[in-house]
Amino acid sequence: MMLTMKYTPSDFNPGLCDFLDASPTPYHAVASMQRLLEDNGFKQLNEADSWGQLDAGQYFVIRQASIIAFTLNGQELVNSGIRMVGAHTDSPCLKVKPKPEKVKQTLLQLGVEVYGGALLNPWFDRDLSLAGRVSYENAQGQIEQVIINFKDAIATIPSLAIHLDREVNQNRNINPQLHLPPILAQVDDGDSLDFRALLEQQCRQQYPDINIGRVLDYEMCFYDTQKAAVIGLSGDFISSARLDNLLSCYIGLQALLAADKSRPALLVCNDHEEVGSQSVSGAQGTFLQSVLQRLAMNNEAYQRMVEQSMMISADNAHAIHPNYADRHDAEHGPLLNKGPVIKTNANQRYATSSQTSAIFRQLCEQNNVPVQDFVVRTDMACGSTIGPITSSHIGVKTIDIGLPTFAMHSIRELAGSQDAVMLCKVLTAYFNQK
Repeated sequence: MMLTMKYTPSDFNPGLCDFLDASPTPYHAVASMQRLLEDNGFKQLNEADSWGQLDAGQYFVIRQASIIAFTLNGQELVNSGIRMVGAHTDSPCLKVKPKPEKVKQTLLQLGVEVYGGALLNPWFDRDLSLAGRVSYENAQGQIEQVIINFKDAIATIPSLAIHLDREVNQNRNINPQLHLPPILAQVDDGDSLDFRALLEQQCRQQYPDINIGRVLDYEMCFYDTQKAAVIGLSGDFISSARLDNLLSCYIGLQALLAADKSRPALLVCNDHEEVGSQSVSGAQGTFLQSVLQRLAMNNEAYQRMVEQSMMISADNAHAIHPNYADRHDAEHGPLLNKGPVIKTNANQRYATSSQTSAIFRQLCEQNNVPVQDFVVRTDMACGSTIGPITSSHIGVKTIDIGLPTFAMHSIRELAGSQDAVMLCKVLTAYFNQK
């Protein structure tokens, strides 16, 4: 079926940039998606409630910093299956430690851990802020959570001057324990900071109508305050933090919203992909399987439904870099703005099979969208995605695809400004596919 897409890059990308700016952490990304879903008539379900047999409609479920949204149209799921798209909400970053306060040379710093496989050099000399989730005690002694965002640039990690490290451009080694604690302020001798008290103050500022008591704990991340932007002489590129993988989350959500609801469709965005997915809200957890089992109502119906279903795992792909073209297999180097990429690996680091890749190629052809291929060089190690995890855990046929990007896992990444609309067009057609 040919699909006439209502979006052009100039229509689509401002909303994408707004979403990226509003989502400095996985918790904020889920909150951003929740707002979009509610604005479009989706109803929130609670895992603790009894769902029973759900009527035709639009629903979503949140677990920690993961979200599943789906549409039902009254069809028997054992016959129709569900068209699914998967992505992840987390990105490599610097997370604040439980006892982070440091004062050195009159400078206040916070100790951090590196989350995921971050490219560390670009974190230096950036204007940084803090965001995340805070757990606090209310007036009744109950523990509740809120998400907060300082928004202003409150920290930086200065580089060491080249005069003090003459070999820095030839050999720069970063010790995460010693070199990454950001600087927040200059203080007088003997002064320090109670970080939890600072978070409590920020909570009360953001939520003046909530009776917020003492902060018990937190998950706080530093992030770059520079906003997402369309850049280049002709506006060819999108430059932003967290393109891996909020780019796929937003595209998948927009495709779900644009779909004609003619068949059951589902979007799952998991947390913790960057650290192996083994968590209560990660792809190795029970979240997706639990939701699918509840929709099927019994085990046999679940197995039959899964057999009729398919998953597109959408995560970014390595575009061929003009300055490092030798790092790619020459026949499998994706280009920016030339369409989505099918990712294949003989050792199952990607879940793509000839069956699922054929389905995706046909979808692209039917919707006049070019398609590319990525295979890692045979002499290099291959990364992975939620695709193989979901495929093996659920038993659903799966393909791994993504959009070409540069600087993956950097504090700021680069993608093509035309690719997002192309993938949204294909995913919408996939959701509508009979």
